[in-house]
Amino acid sequence: MIPLSGPTPVQSQRFRAFGTRQIDAIAARFPLTPEQVETVRLISQVLPFRVNEYTLSELIDWDRVPDDPMFRMVFPQRGMLSSEDEQLLTTATTTGDRQAVSAAVKEIRGRLNPHPSGQQELNVPRVDGSPAPGLQRKYRETVLYFPSQGQSCHSYCTYCFRWAQFVSDTDLRFATPRPDLLVRYLRAHPEVQDVLITGGDPMIMGTDRLRDHLEPILEVETVRTIRIGTKSVAYWPQRFVSDHDADDVLRLFERVTAGGRTLAVMAHFTHPRELETGLAAKALARIRATGAVVYCQAPLIGRVNDDAPTWSALWRAELAAGAVPYYMFVERDTGPYDYFKVPLAKAAEVFGSAYRTLPGLARTVRGPVMSATPGKVVVDGVEETAQGRFFQLRMLQAREPALVGRPFRARHSATASWLDELEPAADTPPDIAAAVWGGAPGTA
Repeated sequence: MIPLSGPTPVQSQRFRAFGTRQIDAIAARFPLTPEQVETVRLISQVLPFRVNEYTLSELIDWDRVPDDPMFRMVFPQRGMLSSEDEQLLTTATTTGDRQAVSAAVKEIRGRLNPHPSGQQELNVPRVDGSPAPGLQRKYRETVLYFPSQGQSCHSYCTYCFRWAQFVSDTDLRFATPRPDLLVRYLRAHPEVQDVLITGGDPMIMGTDRLRDHLEPILEVETVRTIRIGTKSVAYWPQRFVSDHDADDVLRLFERVTAGGRTLAVMAHFTHPRELETGLAAKALARIRATGAVVYCQAPLIGRVNDDAPTWSALWRAELAAGAVPYYMFVERDTGPYDYFKVPLAKAAEVFGSAYRTLPGLARTVRGPVMSATPGKVVVDGVEETAQGRFFQLRMLQAREPALVGRPFRARHSATASWLDELEPAADTPPDIAAAVWGGAPGTA
């Protein structure tokens, strides 16, 4: 086990976030053009922008900008908004009228589907007959918990499907300041064995604050797994290495695992470059030394990681670091979706080509997976039949437990990028057709 006390050979660096107000200072240090600076200023009125020193200095290859994938991941780009919305925003901005800008921003955000897959309508559970703020429950075994102090990140991904958590509109945000309602809900629902602490990023919190949210959950005996969704190992690995309370947070992890619970760190790695630094490797080693298990997941993102060699390198790097490759997601239909989306046909090809290069221990990964309204739907492949081509689909997870693991088919499409763009096959079981498409099977 790696000792958690004593001096660390890694130089401590205080975390500091940079946003739109610091864009001129960033441009003075890094080769940003005036047009790129203005793009950040414009687009970040709708989509959030945040970076830090590690992201800027260690992850972005400035010699490859603007084509560098890490640059596209954190710096807003032209095309992330539709041309109509960009023009609306530009016109409002040039007037200098704050009310006009605010109205334009609100209108554009509303069109970006801020809460896909029924998050607000279907996923919020009730306590004493009222919606429980900061909680979501889509599956029988799992509850998502959004502590209000963790609704930020060390840097913001431009493709993030939780982008609405980071903007100024509080009506769009899931959050709760304390775990009281969560604990009451868990005690009333012993079938829930898995709590996912998410955001934002819970690891943006200091250890004392994180402990305030974790310890009450540990008092609920029926909860056997605690998951922490985080991008911190990629964007600020210092959180586990050299931050002032890095050792404290690892001791907190040890307490969870020593109590017989499974602690799963759901690490978000989008590109292999995020695993290439010594700090990232050290952070993963220290996390694993606590007994926590690291699972890795990310979406397939156009213009960033939409090729098989990138995913093969990513999954191999995760395995080499002792982590578990877990999910390749399909980019959700929210935010700058049209800029980043990848057709399902290409997604299946990229996944299959990368998967075939992996050693057996890395073939734990599943994908491409759509986390859609009825549940998690995986594209298992493409089938050629006398009736035509079909996507082979399967319910990996479902709101209705009886659907879990069930296969079904949809007509092949070269352009469809999401479940609702597919047409069910004629042999689709009626219960799956109703859950997925809200109706009867197609006429294929």
